[in-house]
Amino acid sequence: MINRIREKAEQHFPEVQAIRHHIHTYPELSFEEHNTAAFISRQLTSWGIEHQTGIAGTGIVALIKGKNPDSKCIALRADMDALPIQEANDTSYRSQNDGIMHACGHDVHTSCLLGTAKVLNELKDEFEGTLKLIFQPGEEKHPGGASLMIEAGVLENPKPQAIYALHVYPHLPSGTAGFRAGQYMASADEIYVTIEGKGGHAALPHQTIDPIAIAAQVITGLQQVVSRKSNPLMPSVLTFGMIKGGFATNVVPDKVEMMGTLRTMDEKWRAEARKWIKDIIEQTCNAYGAKAIVDMPPGYPSLYNDPATSNQAEDWAKEYLGKEKVHTLDMRMAGEDFSFYTHHMPGCFFRIGTNKNNEQFTAPVHNAKFDIDEEAMKTGVGLFSWIAYNALKK
Repeated sequence: MINRIREKAEQHFPEVQAIRHHIHTYPELSFEEHNTAAFISRQLTSWGIEHQTGIAGTGIVALIKGKNPDSKCIALRADMDALPIQEANDTSYRSQNDGIMHACGHDVHTSCLLGTAKVLNELKDEFEGTLKLIFQPGEEKHPGGASLMIEAGVLENPKPQAIYALHVYPHLPSGTAGFRAGQYMASADEIYVTIEGKGGHAALPHQTIDPIAIAAQVITGLQQVVSRKSNPLMPSVLTFGMIKGGFATNVVPDKVEMMGTLRTMDEKWRAEARKWIKDIIEQTCNAYGAKAIVDMPPGYPSLYNDPATSNQAEDWAKEYLGKEKVHTLDMRMAGEDFSFYTHHMPGCFFRIGTNKNNEQFTAPVHNAKFDIDEEAMKTGVGLFSWIAYNALKK
């Protein structure tokens, strides 16, 4: 079977490549993937794969039923949305939608899942149970398409026993894969703060409540959350990426706006840190006579790869690729909304190398010049198919 899957991944590669070129050429932003979803639906229909559209807006769920379809179910997921980035690559398939680009590889993920659908639909008489294929919108934007898909019932009827997803990884060469069991990626909460003071002339500071000076105290004080309130063995990141206030050298403004992010690896500490952040901001502002408005909408939870599920998938990857081509991944403080699924059931989020000839990668994800060695999609389709086949057979 492993050779049959390899042969089919090779055989269908030109079609998978063409699919990727189309999706990359016409990218759509989070929760606006209407044309992308229609294109995916047409592909599934042409292969005779039953599916449902319009889930959580633009999401799609497809089912491939093997023998005894009610005996077991496992799910594979791909995200569909692009980023608000102007592409700087000069390729035949460069983005034709101004200011929008597939700079995080979601076009690759979707193409690999479609390729896997075609491979396993042709092999459905060879496995037991049902394969659920989830094409998800809005991974890049709060509240995360995964959370909305789950609310819409994507994990029911049938209920998967496990879920898997792949992601491009330019730090590894094409033809390789990476896994990490246990805690892998951080939670990701957004922080929005408005500090309301009292504006006036800069030469008369005693008649003002200076929100800029107070914002400086707030940011300095908040560093204590990570340096003194968190366990040093428990990774945390607290970063403010925007502070905006004022318009002249001699004017104290009425308010300052700040935006930041909190990243943690532990859900209990995450809740504690959110409380500390709010308390420090409000109490610091209160001490200086200002008012603080703090908004921290719950973001993505931390991503935990179920050890048994992930270790088993890694073993299957070693069978498919060879031990030397399967790597152990480092923990990352980036966020990923696949984590919502893993808080409901065992899951495995793994990476496929996309760098050509093991050269130094030229652009990371979320960069205007990001691209991949498309040979990596043979690995993506083949490995996705091999993992799914074994998970259903097991």
